[in-house]
Amino acid sequence: MRKQFTLILLSNSGSPLRQVHLSAPVVCLLLALTLLLAGFVGYTAYDYAVVKSQLTAKAVLDQELKRKTEEISTQRRQIQKFAGDINALKQQLVALHDFQKQIRIIANIDAPDKQDTLHGMGGSIPEDLDASSDLRKKNDGLVRAMHEQLDQLDTAALHQEREFEHLLERIHKQHNLLASTPAIRPTDGWITSRFGYRQSPFTGRRELHKGLDISNRTGTPILATADGVVRSVGKNGLYGLTLVIDHGHGLQTRYAHLNKALKKKREHVKRGDVIAQMGSSGRSTGPHLHYEVRLNGVPVNPAKYILN
Repeated sequence: MRKQFTLILLSNSGSPLRQVHLSAPVVCLLLALTLLLAGFVGYTAYDYAVVKSQLTAKAVLDQELKRKTEEISTQRRQIQKFAGDINALKQQLVALHDFQKQIRIIANIDAPDKQDTLHGMGGSIPEDLDASSDLRKKNDGLVRAMHEQLDQLDTAALHQEREFEHLLERIHKQHNLLASTPAIRPTDGWITSRFGYRQSPFTGRRELHKGLDISNRTGTPILATADGVVRSVGKNGLYGLTLVIDHGHGLQTRYAHLNKALKKKREHVKRGDVIAQMGSSGRSTGPHLHYEVRLNGVPVNPAKYILN
């Protein structure tokens, strides 16, 4: 006899009880269907949760990809701008190099290494970077070229800095030399005796007149003809009251037969400063200035040092 299962169905409406007799295979089939349905529902719910999670992750990835794409695009634009800046900087260095050459020519100053090339660039200027190139195809090549040219520009800039320092030093020296070189007339008046051999007004003999005599009234201002330092002030035999200025570079100027000295020993003077008053001290035939220029202790013609 087969095993059976009886199901009693109750009703809340007062109806009589109902009994349903099910065989064991049917019950097993119903249980199997129930389990299968529960598994399907569970798998569907799990699959839905997984799909939803993946969709959420994909949305996040899409957003991140969009951000990265915009960032890469911005970086490419920055690289292109940087390449343009490198080209502009290179042109500025070339312009500075040419400007430096012009100054050296005008000031008659040779370059320290006698070279006429933009150092650090292999004797020639690299071609400009193609800032408009498609970075999606030539990104690595452009970046590599930028690094190479930056190294070259850095070396060239250092060399340019040293050359400008050398140029400024030479110009400063030339400026000091020019400022220390007698270049103006020491006083107003009439030239009564020039540099060279002449007949002495006192002995009648032929003698070397070592300076330039300029006559005017007593008290006429006498000017320093170049920058320097007063080396001595005082009476000097036949020259009377004499003031001597040391200009450096082996140059000295002497102002003799003074009535009054207005500068003291070791005092610094500038070209054009009033240093004394004309007089007739010492052996003199009248008020005048005896003006000498000495180079390394040897008297030279003062007229060659008067440019005004």
